[in-house]
Amino acid sequence: MLVAADKFKGSLTAVEVAERVVAGLRRVRPDLEAEALPVADGGDGTVAAAVAAGFERHEVRVTGPLGDEVTAAYALRDGTAVVEMAEASGLQRLPEGVFAPLTASTYGSGALLRAALDAGARTIVFGVGGSATTDGGAGMLAALGARFLTASGEQVGPGGAALAELASADLSGLDPRLRSVGFVLASDVDNPLTGPKGAAAVYGPQKGASPEDVARLDAALAHYAKVLDASALAASPGAGAAGGIGFGALLVGARFRPGIEVMLDVLGFASALERADLVITGEGALDEQTLHGKAPAGVAAAARAAGKDVVAVCGRLALPPEVLGRAGIRRAYALTDLEPDVAVCIAEAGALLERTGERIARDYLT
Repeated sequence: MLVAADKFKGSLTAVEVAERVVAGLRRVRPDLEAEALPVADGGDGTVAAAVAAGFERHEVRVTGPLGDEVTAAYALRDGTAVVEMAEASGLQRLPEGVFAPLTASTYGSGALLRAALDAGARTIVFGVGGSATTDGGAGMLAALGARFLTASGEQVGPGGAALAELASADLSGLDPRLRSVGFVLASDVDNPLTGPKGAAAVYGPQKGASPEDVARLDAALAHYAKVLDASALAASPGAGAAGGIGFGALLVGARFRPGIEVMLDVLGFASALERADLVITGEGALDEQTLHGKAPAGVAAAARAAGKDVVAVCGRLALPPEVLGRAGIRRAYALTDLEPDVAVCIAEAGALLERTGERIARDYLT
C-alpha cells in the first residue's frame, strides 16, 4: 500500500494526510504494510514533501513579498535542492486580508535560490505556485545580481507595476553559478507571461488585483519583456507561472517541466510504486483543476502506466466517475460523504480521513 497524497489546503499537510489515512487503514488491517510518500506539485508544501522524503531542511532569513524579513526554508540532499518560491514570496507570507498586487516582490525567492547555491546545490528544482507576486521574477533576478534601472538611472521599485518605469536592464552581474547548475522550473501551470491567459489576467485577481490593476500589470510585464528583448520567451509555456517568476527563471536557463512529474522523480516515487499493490492519492478538492497538472492526476497517471490500481481521498469531489476513470482513478472517497457540512469537514479533516481509511481498507483489503 502506498499513500501518495497532496495536502488538504487550509486543513492538513500532505504528511498529516498520509498519517491519518494509514491510521484508518490499520484499524481494519493492523498488520498492513503501508508506505507514506507525501507529494506536491511545486506549489506550497513542496519543501515539506521533500523533507518527508529524506531531504534536509535548511532555513534562511530572506525578504518577504512586502519587504519585511521572514524565515524561509529549502530542502537539500546529495547536491539537489528543492526551493519553493511560496516559502519566501507566497500568499502565505501576507497578513490575513492584506494584498499587494502592484508592489509585492519576489526578491526573497532569489535570495533563497542564492542560499541553495551557497550550500553547494548542483541541481535546483524550483517549485513555483501560491505566489503573492506579479513582478515577472524581476525581484528574484535582482537578488541574483541583475540591475533594473529607470531612465534616471535609479533602481526600479519593487513589484510588477514599477516595471512600467523600466528603461534598461543589466544582467551581467547575475550569479555565474546559475550557468553551471541544472535548473528546473517545476510548475503545474503553463501560462505565458502576458495576454488574456497571462500571469496578471488569470491569477492577478487571486492576489487582490482589480481589473484596472490587471491591465496595468499586464502592460508593465509586456514592457519588461520588451526591454529585456525576450518577448518570444515571454510566450513560452510556464513563463506566466507564479506571477511571472517562471519568465525570470527561464531567462536564466531554467528548463520547464510539469511540477508533479519533477517532484515524483525527486521523491523516489517510481521505486515506492514498485513495492505497492494499491496507491492512495488525493488533495483537498478533486475538480477540473486536478486534471490540469495537479498532484493526484500525476500520481494516477504514473501508477496506471505501471498497472497499479489507484483510489483517491478528498475533502470535496466535483468529478463524475467516468472522468475519474479516464484520469486513472478507480474510485474517490470524499469527506463530504461522511460529513456534508464543509466547515466541519475542514475542522475535523483528520478524524474524517481516518474513517475514510477504514472504508478503503474494507473495500479493498478484506
